[in-house]
Amino acid sequence: MKFFKNKLLQMILRRIIQSVIVLLFVTLLVFLVMQAVPGDPIINFLGEAATPEQIAYFTALFGFDQPVLVQYFRWITGLFQGEMGRSVTFQMQISDIIFERLGTTLLLVIPAFIISVVFGVAFGVIAALRRGKFLDSAVTFFANVGMAMPNFWMGILGIYIFALTLGVLPVQGFVSPTQDLGESIHRLIMPVIITASGPLAVFTRQTRSAMLEVVRQDYVRTAEAKGLDSRNIIIKHQLRNALIPIVTVMGVMLGAMIGTTVLIESIFVIPGIGSLMITAIRSSDYLVIQNGVLLLAVAVCVCNLAVDILYGVIDPRIRDAK
Repeated sequence: MKFFKNKLLQMILRRIIQSVIVLLFVTLLVFLVMQAVPGDPIINFLGEAATPEQIAYFTALFGFDQPVLVQYFRWITGLFQGEMGRSVTFQMQISDIIFERLGTTLLLVIPAFIISVVFGVAFGVIAALRRGKFLDSAVTFFANVGMAMPNFWMGILGIYIFALTLGVLPVQGFVSPTQDLGESIHRLIMPVIITASGPLAVFTRQTRSAMLEVVRQDYVRTAEAKGLDSRNIIIKHQLRNALIPIVTVMGVMLGAMIGTTVLIESIFVIPGIGSLMITAIRSSDYLVIQNGVLLLAVAVCVCNLAVDILYGVIDPRIRDAK
């Protein structure tokens, strides 16, 4: 069959199988860790005044009285059936809570990722083409500052300058785009910029380094000797061949941004996945934590798979490798 003869599709299939194995290992690991963590979600939910009968009833209702292996396989079986279970704390289906919160987190992460990639690559290319000059020094300086400063500190600084001092942006809070698009954008401006600042610095440094490696290659000098347009040389010869390390960083950073928005969401009071995980940890809501960690692992695997596919598209040598 043509499918099995296509090396790019073979590579994608291998990566999907590897990702499934990784996710199964993650489910087992996070489940075992949750079993070892002290705390009882039923007692946290009912309070100290709960009677033993009430505790026993709700423990049996949520299946926490079953053996550990039975609980694990019930959870895995439910996942394959599209069921994540029911939250003790929120008294709702976990899938409803998580996917609603995921949408909020993506409203923060996706614009921040796009901004960081577009401006990071542009600044990196500019710095590499102006190596040793003032513009290169300025871009490198601000990239180093962006990488050195923690995003939670930048968030506090942004609130102080733009909200409390200048009064041009709100301090915190979230409004859904379906309720008021203008107000939603207004409230997301500062969290998005703060979230993008660290990855933007990383993309800038990585693009600059990759471009400096490429500009020394013989094929670039040959293209210049042939009198090709400088824009074509930069885009078709330099940037394209520098994309492999840049794409690698893109995949890693997107997965990291989804998993580390907890501080930004806490500072700006955004009801996303990060704030949900904090609430679940405080209340020992194990099922919410397990499904939240699994969702983040899926996001990382999808990002890595996308990077592998882009590798094969950008460089045929990678997809042809066994």
